[in-house]
Amino acid sequence: MASQVRMDLKGAGQPVTCLGQTFADDDERREHFRGLLRERLADPAFRTTPGFPEGSDDDIVKMSDPPYYTACPNPFIGDWVASTAAAEPHAAYIRAPLAIDVAVGKTDPLYKAHGYHTKVPHQAIVPSILHYTKPGDLVLDGFGGSGMTGVAAAFCDVAPAAYKRTVERQFKDDGRDAPAWGIRRAIINDLSPAASYIAANYITPLDVDEFEKAAEKLLRDLRADIGWMYESDSQRISYMVWSEIFTCPECTGTINFHRDAKGDDEGRVSARFPCPHCGAELNKDRLERVFESTADPATGEIWRRVKFEPVLVSVATANGRIERELTADDHALLARIEAIPLPAEVPTRRFPIEQMSHGSRIAPKGFTHVHHFYLPRARQALAALWRLAAAEPNERVRKMLLFAVEQTIWGFSILNRYSPTHFSQVNRNLNGVYYIASQHAECSPWYNLEGKFSRLVSAFRLFAPKSRDEFVTVGTAAHLPVPAASVDYVFTDPPFGENIYYADLNFLVEAWHGVITAASAEAIVDSAKEKDLPWYEGAMQACFAEYFRVLKPGRWMTVVFSNSRASVWNAIQVALQQAGFVVAEVTALDKTQGSYRQVTSANAVKQDLVVSCYKPNGGLEDRFEARGLTDDTAWDFIRTHLKNLAVVKRNKVGGIEMVAERDARRLFDRMVAWFVRHNTPVPLSSAEFQAGLAERFPERDGMFFLPNQIDEYDKARMQAGDPPQRDLFVDDERTAIDWLTDFLKAKPSTYQEVHPDFTQKTGAGWRKHETKPELLRLLDENFLKFDGNGPVPSQIHGYLSSNWKELRNLDKDDPQLVEKARNRWFVPDPNKQQDVEARREKALLREFDIYKAHKGKKMKEIRLEVMRVGFKAAWAAKDYRTIIDVSAKVPDEVWQEDERLMMLHSMAETRLEAER
Repeated sequence: MASQVRMDLKGAGQPVTCLGQTFADDDERREHFRGLLRERLADPAFRTTPGFPEGSDDDIVKMSDPPYYTACPNPFIGDWVASTAAAEPHAAYIRAPLAIDVAVGKTDPLYKAHGYHTKVPHQAIVPSILHYTKPGDLVLDGFGGSGMTGVAAAFCDVAPAAYKRTVERQFKDDGRDAPAWGIRRAIINDLSPAASYIAANYITPLDVDEFEKAAEKLLRDLRADIGWMYESDSQRISYMVWSEIFTCPECTGTINFHRDAKGDDEGRVSARFPCPHCGAELNKDRLERVFESTADPATGEIWRRVKFEPVLVSVATANGRIERELTADDHALLARIEAIPLPAEVPTRRFPIEQMSHGSRIAPKGFTHVHHFYLPRARQALAALWRLAAAEPNERVRKMLLFAVEQTIWGFSILNRYSPTHFSQVNRNLNGVYYIASQHAECSPWYNLEGKFSRLVSAFRLFAPKSRDEFVTVGTAAHLPVPAASVDYVFTDPPFGENIYYADLNFLVEAWHGVITAASAEAIVDSAKEKDLPWYEGAMQACFAEYFRVLKPGRWMTVVFSNSRASVWNAIQVALQQAGFVVAEVTALDKTQGSYRQVTSANAVKQDLVVSCYKPNGGLEDRFEARGLTDDTAWDFIRTHLKNLAVVKRNKVGGIEMVAERDARRLFDRMVAWFVRHNTPVPLSSAEFQAGLAERFPERDGMFFLPNQIDEYDKARMQAGDPPQRDLFVDDERTAIDWLTDFLKAKPSTYQEVHPDFTQKTGAGWRKHETKPELLRLLDENFLKFDGNGPVPSQIHGYLSSNWKELRNLDKDDPQLVEKARNRWFVPDPNKQQDVEARREKALLREFDIYKAHKGKKMKEIRLEVMRVGFKAAWAAKDYRTIIDVSAKVPDEVWQEDERLMMLHSMAETRLEAER
């Protein structure tokens, strides 16, 4: 695949070829496509594209670098994909799922070149791109954020040799083929114009020498323009500390928070401190705010806000930086600056307070507009920086200057906290929230930017993309300007639940650009915008359905997840499966051990999770459409699914781990989800499925394989020595049964022998609304007990003869063996298991009838197994109303925190809606 543009950064005016056209230079290319972009922006229909940002044509065009980057839905992507699509011969594509280490690379200079609310390091993404793609393949991230997936795609071509050796060694240790280094094409989409601007600047080739010169000139010009604002008493000011003013609730005396709440010589604040006037013991919660009224610099109207006063100045001296009290010159300087009118560059847009979850943090303190967030001197400094950066004649360098300057938008604001014990006062805002602290550090532009510019120069000298093989677009991931079945791999790190309100947080930066996120399209949980968990699930399903549309059949998607709520995790799983993806692996990164473990319960959401899922290659779907539901349909799915699962999962010490997706119950769950999505009755019960599984597929260590996979596993198992261990977290009746199954398979036991371990395992972590079952009931409903009549079952016989020498070589009806085996519980063989399962389901359905008949207040405690069996039966009977009605009789978290219940509830709502 030929690159769209190969850029000779040292040679100005070099011809460039873009989308099949040749231009005299990059400026001519840019102006040509800007004209086309303006034509599209003039079309009212184009502006109705879902996720279209709020902004004028001029502001959108000014941010953009078409066709490669547009601060709106990119209308050029379709042409680019079509022009670069290679006619490939049909070749088998098979990959095992790959977990990534989302903790690596967070200290890398390139990763830290620009901050964003959340990001996965590019070094963590590179191995996945190498694993799932080859050079020239197309990678997509629809929740691209600051563009780390795009950086990773380029890094596959320009990574340092040392990094390449590290990755190659890891591939070899994992038993994979050596990675094929080389550029991957990429499409980066995000709803936020601010995020897209960061992403575009990361991946656009840059003449670092020219940028360095321009950065030095900018700081010199800034000194000439406003340097006097940061000079007092013949000293250069690094930063000034401002303190919030309160009053004592006992005597109404004035409390200067910085001075009066100080707890030690280093300036730390005490939790409790005495009032300097009356001696009353105070804490911050008891203090009463002081408000002052002043003229709003934008409107001239009365502006009422909390009161801050300057208390310290940090100045540079021959002996280093020192903090001192303010002098008369300092106060005179502040008064002189305050008299200067508000610069035209400073945005005066009002925050959408009423639709912001963080609105209650800022509005009561009087901060409702963008310009309110800047003290008079900071307003002048940031406006001057923005104006000087925007005046740079070299467009690429200009955008990179703004890339650096916009990082001071938060740092110059009142959100920048003063931390007396911290090494630097730069960018001390609290992450992920608008929080106005009671101590503010107002930093000078030079203190803020000199180090930043030098770090950017160093980072981008090491990262130098040679070509423009990536397109950036702005809009919702539920409506991508990407052709169907054109993408080779998707890597995505979507917003999860209500962790971070991206649109709200990006508003401050986007106001300076003049292009604002379409917050109504944001896929989050946000009560202020009336977006609850079901809304979020629907939004994520629409996004995943779009991923499914654009991804090639048989290809993979990696989803990085970080959220502490099981309900959100289940919403993601349900959305994935409803969109058509099949989950092949979910791993959790153990940051303390630096290793992965298979996810077996909702409690794993407290860790970083990596979901590997694939789009079926079409063969299974075609066969199902042609033949309909047959006896072999379930096994056709299982054969297809097993082919896509990892055969061997190695750990960092040379052993092997359980592949959780090869467990019989997990395979059953995936099969059920596939049939539910296709609105087809599930053809097998759990017991029938497990019996058929054992007949058709070889089993090792509790995992099932295709016949052609078993040799690979056996070889790895022999080399590893110890068998893999399943780490099962018990938090409900189903996982308790799974634990008992593992326990009794290994050690058929009496009730007295099981009870101590069972009690310990079902202690902490039990689900809130789940009835804790009696051990004897679980044993009786799910297992068999040898009562001493007839020969000893083989499972018990094998266990006893292996562990008691005197019982070896005895017949199964030997009295001594029978006596030792009496009253031991064991796991029935698959044929008898069907009878046990059928009997158990009948009992559970009788109890579900009680749930259906329940009236009055919501039930506080339920059995999830009753809900699961009842929902499954209602679905098979197409009784969708029962699923919805019973869900309403229990707390929402009961069904929201269970993947199977949530999936059936969601599908039932969809079916009822379709019937209306």
